[in-house]
Amino acid sequence: MDKFLVKRPSPGKNKQEPLEMKGGELDCMREGGEKKRPRSEMPGADESLAHSPWKQIRAEGLNCDYKILFGKTEADKIFQELEKEVEYFEGDLTKVQVFGKWHNIPRKQVTYGDPELIYTYSGVTFRPKLWIPVLNCIRERITLATGHTFNFVLINRYKDGCDHIGEHRDDERELVPRSPIASVSFGARRDFFFRHGASRGKNASCHIEPVKLQLAHGSLLMMNYPTNVYWYHSLPTRKKVLAPRINLTFRKVMALPKK
Repeated sequence: MDKFLVKRPSPGKNKQEPLEMKGGELDCMREGGEKKRPRSEMPGADESLAHSPWKQIRAEGLNCDYKILFGKTEADKIFQELEKEVEYFEGDLTKVQVFGKWHNIPRKQVTYGDPELIYTYSGVTFRPKLWIPVLNCIRERITLATGHTFNFVLINRYKDGCDHIGEHRDDERELVPRSPIASVSFGARRDFFFRHGASRGKNASCHIEPVKLQLAHGSLLMMNYPTNVYWYHSLPTRKKVLAPRINLTFRKVMALPKK
């Protein structure tokens, strides 16, 4: 099935024609639609990309918006601050439950957010650490760009291409219904896949082509409703990638009722 990447028209400009995502793959695009492949491990060398237009990623049940949120200089600075300031979970919080068995996660992980929140997935309940300045800076920039506010963030650090995350949906019951998830990436460019739930496994009920993205250093991917109802996403192993990547997914989580 064809996938389309559509540039969101700017105010006062004529509507852009859809740009076809051939082979289900998204590359960075120049204004005229010409493909521009990043030349370095850490994409985003052009500072003007910080003011890039929104690009819409659409397929059956897939509703995402993508843009470069931070230019390279600012993204480099934020990446270094994240490396210095973020304190990752240890011990039992580094394990997940899959089919009744506990496994060490192949990456570092931590949550930050408002103090009254909890978040549970894969058999583990997380209470977030309190916000730190660098995370508030990123959160405020997302709100400025999208109009959405967030009270929780899950951070995953991939030390190199051997660290990964399997196919999953962000559909936990604590999430505010129909709320978007804002995914911000810093560091090494990695392949990121969407796969429709009906196309998974040997007994798939239909064939819908997966969508492959390469998320740039300093980029923002908005996963809007109903994406996480129908589509799974993953970051597979890529052994040739030697540099680290940090991904932050900002969410709207419902607070526990006060007793």
